[in-house]
Amino acid sequence: MRDYLQFYINGAWVKPAEPRTLEVINPATEGVAGHISLGSAADVNRAAAAAKAAFPTFSRTSRADRLDLLARIIAIYERRMGDLAAAITEEMGAPAWLAQSAQAYIGLMHLKTAHSVLATYEFEHPRGNTKILKEPIGVCGFITPWNWPMNQITCKVAPALAVGCTMVLKPSEIAPFSAHIFAEILDEAGLPAGVFNLVDGDGPTVGAAIASHPDIEMVSFTGSTRAGVEVARNAAATVKRVHQELGGKSPNIVLEDADFATAIPRSVQSMFSNSGQSCNAPSRMLVPRAHLAETVELARAAAEATTVGDPQGNAKLGPVVSELQWNKIQGLIRRGIEEGATLVAGGLGRPAGLERGYYVKPTVFSDVTNDMTIAREEIFGPVLAIMAYDTLDEAVAIGNDTPYGLAAYVQGRDPAVIADLSSRLRAGQVIVNGSGMDPMAPFGGYKQSGNGREWGDHAFGEFLETKAVMGLAA
Repeated sequence: MRDYLQFYINGAWVKPAEPRTLEVINPATEGVAGHISLGSAADVNRAAAAAKAAFPTFSRTSRADRLDLLARIIAIYERRMGDLAAAITEEMGAPAWLAQSAQAYIGLMHLKTAHSVLATYEFEHPRGNTKILKEPIGVCGFITPWNWPMNQITCKVAPALAVGCTMVLKPSEIAPFSAHIFAEILDEAGLPAGVFNLVDGDGPTVGAAIASHPDIEMVSFTGSTRAGVEVARNAAATVKRVHQELGGKSPNIVLEDADFATAIPRSVQSMFSNSGQSCNAPSRMLVPRAHLAETVELARAAAEATTVGDPQGNAKLGPVVSELQWNKIQGLIRRGIEEGATLVAGGLGRPAGLERGYYVKPTVFSDVTNDMTIAREEIFGPVLAIMAYDTLDEAVAIGNDTPYGLAAYVQGRDPAVIADLSSRLRAGQVIVNGSGMDPMAPFGGYKQSGNGREWGDHAFGEFLETKAVMGLAA
């Protein structure tokens, strides 16, 4: 049983202003895995005050000092990777192999990337008689989700620390364990008091208090588009910078000349990875009509070969994160059937032999049209929608016919065709032929998928203000 009943504020673990606790549920067993305290606006006030007091000194630290700090954090993070992975498996159900090799590892990647970028980042440069300065924006508020907890915490915290900002973090109350271990890592690394503060709580209370706080000068939120709208509303009165990484319904266009025997199984596994709980998952597969039957059979085989089970074992997929999420996914699968899509694999209910835990059958629909609910709404589960297209113009039109624009996928052999499609797709990232992750590639979306960019050197700009000093450069 994990009990994290204190918050990390001003360099110390402190009791909440009001004693309220929340059970954290293990999605694989449906049992209680631990407890956290639920914070209040009073706790956010304490954390923001600590961050504000720490900012004048920390923002003036040298590049060398911050490089040393990040190096210490990296060393301790590497030592505690196993602890982080175990916590992630327990809190959100990621299979142990995925928690170690991807969920926990990606946090280390962001820390190392920030260290590398900081080593050569230009914080000032002359332009004629004017010197252009990039300065830390101030106190930052971070509100992060449960699906990739270390990714979404470190891709904000690492660049913010690198440029000299101080911060208040509200991790997801559904999957908070790994965030507390991360706070322990920062504490052991000797982070100055007040630079990093953690307050647990829910969105309407702690999240809203962070977004609206007058001493927090920038808020970065990752989560649903619906919740992102509320964050922006709460932030508006204080005219703070708002960075958002929100939902997605990413098209995956498979071209006529693609190697279907490779592309389709790879796409299915990419969609199902992390039990489909990724905002950039390739959830809409668009294939040439002449290849639809072949695609359906390849997708069926890939889905039926995808094992689901105890995340402590060797299954490819664990459970989804919660009963609420399980019920939502079941409702959308039912909606797909009712609206006339053809169920190719999976469907309603738990996989055979799994009577307990929030497990979802790897599900594939065909004969989907882009006006169906399963083609419009972000399901956030292992559910793939296959659609047919007749021309590339039609494929692009379908791909862009969504309120989202986080990612798009293209698979084929002709570089000129792929480049043309990539330029026409309205998405923040285009992934070609299953290309691997690039820690320097900016991550963020068009349209209702958010604004701003995370990852690599682009992330630094989110936490910097621009100052022009005229008459100094000469």
